[in-house]
Amino acid sequence: MTIVFMGSPEFAVPCLDGLLDDGERVALVVTQPDRPAGRGRRYAPTAVKAAALDRGLAVLTQDRGPRERERVAAAIAEAAPDVVVVVAFGHILREPLLSLPRLGCVNVHFSLLPRWRGVSPVQHAILHGDLWTGVTLLRMDEGVDTGPVLAVEATPIDPRETGGQLLARLGELGAALLRRTLPDLAAGRVAPRPQGDAGAVYAPKVTKGLSPVRWDRDAVTVHNQIRALAPAPGTTSFLDGKPVKIGRAEPVGLCSGAAPVGTVLAVSDRGVIVACGEGQIRLLELQVPGRRLLPVGEFLRGCPVEPGQVFRS
Repeated sequence: MTIVFMGSPEFAVPCLDGLLDDGERVALVVTQPDRPAGRGRRYAPTAVKAAALDRGLAVLTQDRGPRERERVAAAIAEAAPDVVVVVAFGHILREPLLSLPRLGCVNVHFSLLPRWRGVSPVQHAILHGDLWTGVTLLRMDEGVDTGPVLAVEATPIDPRETGGQLLARLGELGAALLRRTLPDLAAGRVAPRPQGDAGAVYAPKVTKGLSPVRWDRDAVTVHNQIRALAPAPGTTSFLDGKPVKIGRAEPVGLCSGAAPVGTVLAVSDRGVIVACGEGQIRLLELQVPGRRLLPVGEFLRGCPVEPGQVFRS
């Protein structure tokens, strides 16, 4: 089978590696352009580009705009793939590319569709307290994650799992599902199933606008916010007017007290306990600008926190 692979971030790499390990011919990899990254803002390739070059694959980058779309579509047509596999590519695919491969364009999407269509399904599943998520393989159409379903694999969400951890785990789960499904699709043993729109929810892009902690919410919801946005863009609050990034936390009580929301109730090497709208939460990892994320005990040695101080967002 000849495959064109379209993807960009780290969690898409297991799908590419899995196809290559199965001996599939990946004729072309298409990914996002190099972007500035890190403190030095030096241009760096996407994780998929780096992995593809390490494996000796032909790589093409696609930026925004119709000319870029046409250029990439022509290159894919020249590769004559049986299927185009898409994993978090970052651009919308349009006709005639969608109808070019004989097996279609197959998207590996990290949710149980039709719940959480869109670009940030993993983070939104955690933000909203979902107990389950999974991977859906679908044949792409011109809608946003609306195409017919080819295969589904469900998995529970660990209540301590961060967005980054869940993305990595779903990347491996998606790779295994893709490897099992593609041979059956090529052999005509997969019957695409229409999704329907019942229960459909859209997951927009996660931005820094979601980062400020809403201390007026209950402790479980605050915890879900912190873990959903870890490691990026992360959650932030202000203590005595200074920004603090929160890396990891846990709810420690569900009963409301008399202290105003955001108030520091107790401080120890085990954590900083803060009052929420309902219950309390223990902060376990903290960071101030210019320093790395630290376990709370180490953080407190350089940045003392006292009971009675108030986090504000």
